[in-house]
Amino acid sequence: MRKDRERMITDIDTQKAAVKKKRRQQKKFAQAMVITLIAACFAVLFLMPIILTITNSFMSASEISSNYGQVFATTDTGGKTYISEQVNLKFIPDMVSFSQYITVLLKSPEYLFKFWNSVILVVPIVAFQLLVASLAAYGFTRYRGRIKEIIFFVYIILMLMPYQVTLVPNYLVSEWLRILDTRWAIWLPGIFSPFAVFLLTKYMRRIPTSVMEAAQIDGAGEWQIFRRICMPLCKGSLCSVAILIFIDYWNMVEQPLILLSDAEQHPLSVFLSKINEGEVGLAFAVATIYMVPPILVFLYGEDYLVEGITYQGGIKG
Repeated sequence: MRKDRERMITDIDTQKAAVKKKRRQQKKFAQAMVITLIAACFAVLFLMPIILTITNSFMSASEISSNYGQVFATTDTGGKTYISEQVNLKFIPDMVSFSQYITVLLKSPEYLFKFWNSVILVVPIVAFQLLVASLAAYGFTRYRGRIKEIIFFVYIILMLMPYQVTLVPNYLVSEWLRILDTRWAIWLPGIFSPFAVFLLTKYMRRIPTSVMEAAQIDGAGEWQIFRRICMPLCKGSLCSVAILIFIDYWNMVEQPLILLSDAEQHPLSVFLSKINEGEVGLAFAVATIYMVPPILVFLYGEDYLVEGITYQGGIKG
């Protein structure tokens, strides 16, 4: 009888533990579902403008005018009018039309010129900023000292300042160097930006010093340590920084407006704000084309971006 009673008590405790475990699992599942639904709602809200831009780029000019004409209406004097009618946001066009893309790609070469201006301005900044930043980050990592820490602190202060604060000094320096109204006025401040130096320095300092010391004992020089140890370990971080730099300078507006007086040298980011003054449908088509390079860069470097966040000094966490 005693053994049966103990066995019964044990079975009851086991059943209670199983019920508690099941309730905990159900609670965790419910919390995960709530978090997923909230994240999905935010994802839809963030993606809605992009989807709206892409789908509206395939609308005809008359359909766009009937849906959004009141938003972009102008008075006889050229000023903007208030919205007098309800705007009809449509995600699906009544009839798919490629007329906007034909105009942008074939009939109006100025849009493509502005697109290639963006490429010419941004690609050298990304490439050479990574080169300069990787060398500077290696110097800050390998050689510590009070003076270098002060210089690195100055880098942090400069990085925290918005670009509008340094825009006037950049203008004065560009005028003094006689590179104003040339692409060098955009390239030089971008190449020597402290943003990439800060991120790469913080990343390189997570690399174990024993790895570099072992290579140095084996006879490797500083250049070999930099090229064969630091750069392979920082591959994910370099790609992450490259993505951030590309997106930042791809969307720049203030720099070209202030440092380049010739409108023919302006990138497409500056030109997009002026398209609304003409055909609204072209604005949707050009904006869609303008979104393609950042999306492709992100999709190509997504794995490296995640690796750059999770990788810590030779040990993946």
